[in-house]
Amino acid sequence: MTIRRRDVVAGLASAPAILHATTRQADAQGARKVIRAVPIGDLRALDPIWTTAYITRNHAYMVWDTLFAMDASNTPQPQMVGEYGVSGDQLTWTFRLRDGLLWHDDTPVRAADCVASIRRWGARDGMGRALLSVTDSLTARDDRTFVLVLKRPIGFVLEALGKIDSNVPFMMPERLARTDPSTQIGEIIGSGPFRFIREEWIAGVKVVYEKNTRYVPRSEPPSQAAGGKVVKVDRVETLYTPDSATAANGLMAGELDMLENPAPDLVPQLTRHRDVIVAPNDPLGYQLFQVINHLHPPFDNVLARRALQTAISQSDFMNATVGDRTPWRECGGIFGCFGEDTQKAALGWPAQNLARATALLRESGYDGRPIVILDPADNATLHPAALVTADTLRKMGANVDLQAMDWSALVQRRNNRAAPNAGGWNLFITNATITGIANPLLNIFTRHCEEAWFGWPCDRRVPELMTAWTFEGDAAKRNEIMMALQKVHVETVTSIPLGQYRSVIAHRRALRGVIPGPALFYWNVEKA
Repeated sequence: MTIRRRDVVAGLASAPAILHATTRQADAQGARKVIRAVPIGDLRALDPIWTTAYITRNHAYMVWDTLFAMDASNTPQPQMVGEYGVSGDQLTWTFRLRDGLLWHDDTPVRAADCVASIRRWGARDGMGRALLSVTDSLTARDDRTFVLVLKRPIGFVLEALGKIDSNVPFMMPERLARTDPSTQIGEIIGSGPFRFIREEWIAGVKVVYEKNTRYVPRSEPPSQAAGGKVVKVDRVETLYTPDSATAANGLMAGELDMLENPAPDLVPQLTRHRDVIVAPNDPLGYQLFQVINHLHPPFDNVLARRALQTAISQSDFMNATVGDRTPWRECGGIFGCFGEDTQKAALGWPAQNLARATALLRESGYDGRPIVILDPADNATLHPAALVTADTLRKMGANVDLQAMDWSALVQRRNNRAAPNAGGWNLFITNATITGIANPLLNIFTRHCEEAWFGWPCDRRVPELMTAWTFEGDAAKRNEIMMALQKVHVETVTSIPLGQYRSVIAHRRALRGVIPGPALFYWNVEKA
């Protein structure tokens, strides 16, 4: 069976009026500027430290702020911090918060809030763990100043505090930041440019944000996540619309203002519409990859994982997922590919060979049990890749149980370590920004053993090599360690890269000032 993007019927019927009666009522209260957008998924988890899900990260950028932020050149710039300095021996870092920082409950942001927030983030995030592992002390000197004292000099303090992708070190009030990192926070109180309107939140339907009128932006021009976060609209509503044709029609009809993740097969039609702009948003793009559960058969056996690795054709996945409408390339690099090199040969990727893959699966002792694949049917990018995965396994003679669900349900299900036939899983597809996976400190998906992400791989060589790379000061030696680390990931089949591609967003021409970045930022956006 050949998996293709579904054909789109020309002249699609106009979209149903999803929630537009209520949003028009809100507009009627005055000449308010409201952006209505279809998000990348259904927002269920609200805590960006508890989960790495991008829908939660995007939500968090509306509500919370960061101490530092990455500009368009991915250089950390002060955000909540006004002044900072480091001692001559590079061990003592002093940070002072800038004027005018208030939580959404109108209480001042304190240094103690930031200390607690860094510690909670550092308990969950790989880069945060690396920072805290060499931290001697982290204390509030006064209400606006906190001090970080290191055990040894490191070169990534500002990069850690300004991390742009999940998990982002968002600052929270101390009472929330003291929540167990494995438990979601109960309140959504930030200091960012928008307020989350919880009473209007309807899971599976709508999320509402209002302009934070007391937010004091920085004076610098906006640059990716850095600079002045000037809000130029009154309200943002994200309307979960799992049917991609409905979303596209809503945009073309002017009932919606933005699609954060338009279906690739609808991009040509959107591009032709005179009132719609389709453009790349993330400068570096994404990697698509298969996540493999290492705990349960058959993929607890490395031979079964290598069988799947040998069966994979990245071009099949890219053609089914984004086709010829979006730039894509093959890439075997665990940390993404830059330039023309696919890295496949250098890292030891096997050539695609279905007969060899079938033999390896038999050799692994596979007994015909159903292989559970989680299929996010509401995601126009991940759903086709799940279908290709199922088709590939069937060609290898495997028994496949493809379970359709929405992405938010998958985000909950992937936590389950139980056997696949008892609520667990074997495989799912996800993606990650190249910005967020470009090195071992950033890439949460490559963690092993005690720090492992979902799939729970464990090869003790991985944390040893990661530690060596983190604290190696010589650039040439770092590159050698990076290569060795990637080869271990390929050998153990931590996960399987499926290709690298550029994503696009679609919005009405009336929207201006959308800032490119790995997340969707709604500050600086004007609605004419």
